[in-house]
Amino acid sequence: MNSHSRKQYSALQANLAKGYGVQNVTEQFTVEPSVEQRLQDKIVEQSTFLQKINVITVDEMTGQNILGYANGPASGRTDTSGDKERVPVNLLGMDSNIFTLHQTDSDVYMLYSHLDAWAKFHDFQERYARYVQARIANDREVIGWNGVSAAADTNITTYPLMQDVNKGWLQYMREKRAANILAEGGSVAGAIKVGTDGDFKSIDHIVADLKQGIPKWLRKDLVALVGDELVGTESTGLYKAIVDDPVKKLAATASLEKFGGLPWETPSNFPGRGLVITSYSNLSIYTQSGSWRRNLKDKPEKNRVEDFNSRNEGYTVENTEAFVALEFDNVLISDGAGGWA
Repeated sequence: MNSHSRKQYSALQANLAKGYGVQNVTEQFTVEPSVEQRLQDKIVEQSTFLQKINVITVDEMTGQNILGYANGPASGRTDTSGDKERVPVNLLGMDSNIFTLHQTDSDVYMLYSHLDAWAKFHDFQERYARYVQARIANDREVIGWNGVSAAADTNITTYPLMQDVNKGWLQYMREKRAANILAEGGSVAGAIKVGTDGDFKSIDHIVADLKQGIPKWLRKDLVALVGDELVGTESTGLYKAIVDDPVKKLAATASLEKFGGLPWETPSNFPGRGLVITSYSNLSIYTQSGSWRRNLKDKPEKNRVEDFNSRNEGYTVENTEAFVALEFDNVLISDGAGGWA
């Protein structure tokens, strides 16, 4: 690290200490809740998808989901002139959905050579903060869609999609309401064929069929989250059939505006063959208040600086009745020549 980089890094440490209200960031410290919330907001800003869902601070490591939901009709009438009484319904749902948080470490480093390259920028400190925040935001997306366990000792080589860091939304559903995750289409055990002569002819077909698994009174603000492999296969098939016909091109483009009558998107880090129908407000990430700990270290033995971040975090589906999906690992796509892969 050259002298200019050292000066910039020292200024970064001093400003972080001031911002966090601590004497020294080179010793592990707990982030105050008010500062922690601002940090959470900055992380969310790094992801267009995280901005659409709930990122909530809770007090406990485990407990019941806190947002609740209207689980059915609540209006009616009772003739109370006799012995009958009005009986209220449980507006916040009958399910006992439990969240569980796990310690999640996001530890990063920067080589001295990279710091030397970055030190010339006038916004060095903001640039470094965004670097850390963007990495955490991206990891949250990957874990949310791919996480299946919370191992005591994770292995990024064996599980490159961080499947062992935490249980994501799909795993939450597998454990709480497995019937809402379609594992096979019917023609072949353990497989879902998508394409001509398959279990589902198109994405429209899938969405229209899966949507029936959500009660009518919960079909509000639904969105179809669709993997890029499924979208790519469908759009390629449509445009292949068009030969320089502007009218047909326009029709093909219009047909992709919605799937099964629902708006759709492909979130970043979403499984390529995944398909989920729910509302954005039904997906949550919980973080325990006061659990965020941080420590910055200069590591000359490795010619780098290290930044250790830790917090207790978990993923939950607020209303499991309002979430249906395909088991994406079981999806097979037609190759157009009678084969499936």
